[in-house]
Amino acid sequence: MNNKILIVDDDPRNIFALKLTLKAKGYQIESCTMAQEAIDVLKNDNQFLVILLDMMMPEIDGYQALKIIRETPGINHIPVIAVTAQAMPEDRQKCIDAGAQDYVSKPINVDILMSAIQKLT
Repeated sequence: MNNKILIVDDDPRNIFALKLTLKAKGYQIESCTMAQEAIDVLKNDNQFLVILLDMMMPEIDGYQALKIIRETPGINHIPVIAVTAQAMPEDRQKCIDAGAQDYVSKPINVDILMSAIQKLT
């Protein structure tokens, strides 16, 4: 069973916390701090269950990264959960419109995150 999750977040503390939580639940975790790095990882290995994508990152933000992922054959099928500190209703819709399957606001509620992951798998 594929249980690999890619975490993309420019804050190593967020990656650390998510990694601990998800590893404890039996997932294999890979992580990147930059969107371009994540896209390169995905092009080399498209066997991810889901991508947790921070929307506010330097250089290429989550919205641009989502657009690239959705337009790239071979990786465009991987579900993306947008993760962002922007928690207004219109932010959720903006993420869904950009191509995310779901949305989780920071600080992350683990139960909401697990529910989002399970809905997609």
